[in-house]
Amino acid sequence: MPGYAYLLDSYVNADYTADLVRTHSIVGVPYTEDMITLAAADVLAQADPDTDAYDDLLERYPGAQIRNFDGRPGVSEMDALIAYLQMLGTTVDFSTFTPDASR
Repeated sequence: MPGYAYLLDSYVNADYTADLVRTHSIVGVPYTEDMITLAAADVLAQADPDTDAYDDLLERYPGAQIRNFDGRPGVSEMDALIAYLQMLGTTVDFSTFTPDASR
């Protein structure tokens, strides 16, 4: 796997997060208007457990991982990558999964 150390020094700019989420909703991702409106704040709050938005974020996204993932000040691209990878493992509802009988 390639090194991603440069992500520690690249900080998240959440200025256009709402625009990106709105664009995703246009092409079919089921984001609500609240999700779009709060997208930038949620991105920054997820990597800052000391934020005032902590409880609000957990109310909207129960079970969300909220912490400073890389242990450094600010919200780095490394924080964002780790949060994304951790989320991937929690989005599948295996109780509704039916395995293919042919395997």
